Amino acid sequence: MVAFLEMFGGVGLAFIGAALAVLLCCIGSAKGTGMVGEAATGVLSEAPEHFSKCLILQVLPGTQGLYGLVIWFFALFTMGAFSGGIDFTRIGVTEGMTIFVACLPMAFGGWLSAKYQARVAASSINIVAKKPDDWSKGIILCVIVEFYAILSLLASILLLMNSLPA
Repeated sequence: MVAFLEMFGGVGLAFIGAALAVLLCCIGSAKGTGMVGEAATGVLSEAPEHFSKCLILQVLPGTQGLYGLVIWFFALFTMGAFSGGIDFTRIGVTEGMTIFVACLPMAFGGWLSAKYQARVAASSINIVAKKPDDWSKGIILCVIVEFYAILSLLASILLLMNSLPA
């Protein structure tokens, strides 16, 4: 660990935080959309006219992957990656650790909320199968879980906005 810090310093820590945010969120979203897709195929084999309803339920756990990408972008922007290059002298170990920690709410909040939202969405596929006119109730249940992904996104954005001195 000491050799890593000596070699890459704060920039390395910041990159790891940004990578974790996008990686964990995308893993959760991929697993979640896959889970809901599996549940939807059973309904669609009997009632293909419900494809759009099933698709909307499947897309919902995928939003966390997008949120993780937003935090990855914000972290790289904070590091200066889009303004001509990263200034290694500006980002010491303390600043790198600050960016790393700022990415954690989205990394773990996105990963876990995608997993749990997928469970709700997969269960909501049963509503589509049995009472197709009530499928919006399943969306409302999914949105409640989405709220916590949005809180994680907001927390990481606010932390990143204040992570480096001007």
